[in-house]
Amino acid sequence: MLIKEILDHEAEMIAIRRDFHQHPELGFEEFRTSDRIAELLNTWGYEVHRGLGGTGVVGTLKVGNGGRRLGIRADMDALPMQEQTGLPWASAVEGKMHACGHDGHCAILLSAARYLAEHRPFNGTLHLIFQPSEESVGGAKRMIDDGLFKLFPCDAIFGLHNFPLIPAGQIMTKPGALMASSDSMTVKLEGKGGHGSMPENSIDPTVAGAAIVMALQTIVSRNVDPQDAAVVTVGSLQSGTTHNIIPHNAVLKLNMRTLKAEVRDAVKERINAIVQGQAESFGVKAVIEPDFGYPVTMNDPAQTEFALQVARDAFGAEWVADPQEVKTAMGSEDFAFMLEEVPGCYVWLGTGKGKDDYSVHHPLYQFNDECISVGATYWVKLTEAYLR
Repeated sequence: MLIKEILDHEAEMIAIRRDFHQHPELGFEEFRTSDRIAELLNTWGYEVHRGLGGTGVVGTLKVGNGGRRLGIRADMDALPMQEQTGLPWASAVEGKMHACGHDGHCAILLSAARYLAEHRPFNGTLHLIFQPSEESVGGAKRMIDDGLFKLFPCDAIFGLHNFPLIPAGQIMTKPGALMASSDSMTVKLEGKGGHGSMPENSIDPTVAGAAIVMALQTIVSRNVDPQDAAVVTVGSLQSGTTHNIIPHNAVLKLNMRTLKAEVRDAVKERINAIVQGQAESFGVKAVIEPDFGYPVTMNDPAQTEFALQVARDAFGAEWVADPQEVKTAMGSEDFAFMLEEVPGCYVWLGTGKGKDDYSVHHPLYQFNDECISVGATYWVKLTEAYLR
């Protein structure tokens, strides 16, 4: 059952969400967004700290003399893509869009924050963490490196993400690995450019790059246990400018995903061996540069059962997926860095309206505003239960 006072403010929270949506900001550029969040938290009586991770915001509310400390996180950044929805509140910024629903995550946590500040139905310390740059180079890690959990110690940490491919209002999660690790890297190849009519006087990095692309496909099929999951993707092979010039350089952009640390290490090792071996066989020099990586999103079993029970109590067991039937996703999430530091759980909140819903990262994606009050109610109930 949704909390009446949260529903009373639903229209205001929808307006805040749509304002964020109209003014999307990329990772570490969330200046307007963080200003608005800090302003609201201040108004409601939170102690506000800014600057962690650049644009991060932490709102702290202490009630009573309870010793437990709870963290709840929402991400703030948008994606570098052009919106095509045509909605009245569509992005007003060319080439930027809240296509992953982080505007909704902020509105959900702000809605809960308002209720918790006005009613204070707990005993302990609550840290609301608004994090920059989930989509790019790991704002969670940047906040941690800046001292997040030293300044704001948490006994448990929770986060959620909207999921438009499951029914609106359904809660879904599982203990252990929920989402994959992700590692991106750039391979730079140097050959010897020349005229396309005289390949014998050149060393063609395009051919070497093509061979590397094909050879990398054998890692999952021949080097990974069939009972383990792994993905290796070459998202880009860039070389050359025209028909009759053999280029001097080529660049490959790679991404790999796994669900176990040992598989992650093994796949990295095979990528390096294949790239260097293939390059040498073609007489090309190869350099592998790591771009960034996220660990596996690993839910703590005890905190996951707690999070599931809160959802069952709040909405009824029929609205909570059986964790044994939840499939691990090969997408990744930098909340994983927080889960490495503090036991906790990451939850998916269904926001689907029907079969024609577009998933996240699509130019026609739309956040379901009806789920703001659902998510806010969940955060309130979780706070009440954890900080009794």
